[in-house]
Amino acid sequence: MANYICVTCGTQHAETEAPPPSCLICDDERQYVPAAGQRWTTLDAMRRTFAATFRHEAGVLGIGTAPSFGIGQRALLLRTPAGNVLWDCVTLIDDAMVEIIQALGGIAAIAISHPHYYTTMVEWSCRFGDAPIHLHAADRQWVMRPDACVAFWDSETKEILPGITLIRAGGHYAGGTVLHWEQAGPEGKGALLTGDILQVTADSRFLGFMRSYPNFIPLGAAAVRRVAASVSPFAFDAIYGAFWDRVISRDARQALDASVARHIDWLGRGALE
Repeated sequence: MANYICVTCGTQHAETEAPPPSCLICDDERQYVPAAGQRWTTLDAMRRTFAATFRHEAGVLGIGTAPSFGIGQRALLLRTPAGNVLWDCVTLIDDAMVEIIQALGGIAAIAISHPHYYTTMVEWSCRFGDAPIHLHAADRQWVMRPDACVAFWDSETKEILPGITLIRAGGHYAGGTVLHWEQAGPEGKGALLTGDILQVTADSRFLGFMRSYPNFIPLGAAAVRRVAASVSPFAFDAIYGAFWDRVISRDARQALDASVARHIDWLGRGALE
């Protein structure tokens, strides 16, 4: 019996004797199954060929994997006086990673933006004292390895630690979640951690809004307006996206407003140009 991991998206599944016939996450139109077909691995196999990478990005500790695995996102460790929060997740977890993070204060809570980054979240929780995993209930169906450590919430916002609030923004997924950190950012003016829900572009000047990134399906105007409205009550000057070097370190609210206007404008005139 093993908890098999989808090589394409990095999602760990419930324990089975043989690999599952398919990955529900990758069968969905927001992801994809490669032309070569479905492939599986396990954590034991990954630990022989992958290693963790740690790097500070604009004052927040990023956690990645080398070589890149699955979708290629990096997680973020938020260090607060009330305890540390792991935002989003990477598939690899090994003894060295646990030792480093424990030396930094461990993990008091885990929060994840959307199902593409659920990965090995249960393994992470187990290694850090069954830390609660905060997921929006609207995405319950996408949990491939159910466990008692998963704490579903169904409101529009949820404060999980002082100054750390989860916001249901929707968009990419019905339960798409953004984290607001009240005193974060290079100048301490507040920050949003957004995963793919508000995706920081390669030039770190704008944000993208997509239903599917690999399949190039954009979000409609109403969905984009809802995402923007969900975060508008919160003060922020920085936005941390899902990947290395995808950070808007200042004037992030202005970048969001400009990105929303640009996206909706092109939805309206794209068929004409």
